[in-house]
Amino acid sequence: MDLTLTEEQRQIAAAVDDLLASECGAAAMRHAAFELGGFDGALWRKLADLGACGIHIPEAYGGLGVGITEIVLVAEALGRRLACVPWLESAVLAGTTFLLVDSDEASARWLPGIVGGTSVATLDIGLVSAPRVWATSMSGGGWRLDGTLPAVPAASSATLLLLQAASWDGEMLVLVPLDAPRLQRRPVPAHDATRPLARVQLEQVEVPEANVLCRGRSAARALELTRQVANVALAAEQVGVAQQCLDLTVAYLAQRVQFGRPLASFQALKHRCAEMMVKVELARSAVLGAARGIDASPDKFRLLRLAAMARCQADEAAQFCTQEAIQLHGGVGYTWEYDPQLYFKRAQAARAWLGTPAHWRERAAGLWLDGKGT
Repeated sequence: MDLTLTEEQRQIAAAVDDLLASECGAAAMRHAAFELGGFDGALWRKLADLGACGIHIPEAYGGLGVGITEIVLVAEALGRRLACVPWLESAVLAGTTFLLVDSDEASARWLPGIVGGTSVATLDIGLVSAPRVWATSMSGGGWRLDGTLPAVPAASSATLLLLQAASWDGEMLVLVPLDAPRLQRRPVPAHDATRPLARVQLEQVEVPEANVLCRGRSAARALELTRQVANVALAAEQVGVAQQCLDLTVAYLAQRVQFGRPLASFQALKHRCAEMMVKVELARSAVLGAARGIDASPDKFRLLRLAAMARCQADEAAQFCTQEAIQLHGGVGYTWEYDPQLYFKRAQAARAWLGTPAHWRERAAGLWLDGKGT
């Protein structure tokens, strides 16, 4: 598989890198994470103006209409800076779901706002196991929702929530405005402050029938395919985390002097940095390969294999490189003043989202053993 980027793809990656380099340095990231509640509104608007919120959204809805390869390039850049924006939640999770429900009316109504950044959407994808939201039909039409979602990414800053609800008529995928009456949301303390979570409680929240995007097997299929596409984007973020840890470590070793020599001159430390680089490049190749495979419209079995491969390789790289960065920074590696501990927290938190690597390995193994991946 040819992983060479086109000129257009390189320009997209460079534009996002340049924006983040100027607007999302370490100080700005920490300010947004610990003083602004994990949402940098100014950066979000600039990303939307750049077109990053509509990478794979068709041009008919205001997007760029490109592919998953471009998605992973943006995701890697955002992961490298720990950017405090709900891009993965809104542009990838919610945006992909709207495309997969196959409703032109819903796409035309909601996607332009997501692309423009004026609407921030999120999807409850089951970060924490909990009873499903229950939907009760109302006599005059529409549905009444009751239930609690313990940990929804980006729910504090979002305006729209996509959730799976159960009813006597079966499962359904429902869109709920987060300013709806009798809906409450409260921030939840999270290990990773750069990706905030919120508890969403619904008590007889009423939504019209038009907000039911799809039902039954169609809803399950849309959520499953969304999970797999978003899993590749999350893997790309993990590659960015690993790459930044390598860069921070190399820079630190070059300036830190022991026994009259820079630490970077010691052969044993060079070997450890080289191993970090190998894992980063393997993960990047796996993620780019998965993205190219998805752009080629694979069957559902190949899509599952690609998502599992990308996620497992990227998670291994992020886990290894964040731990090595802390160790190779010596006594300051775990302190608040240095950044490796923030990347370590992101790597640990991301591992539990959209299915753990063990989950994806099990599904891939099932695919190879019984030919179905069940």
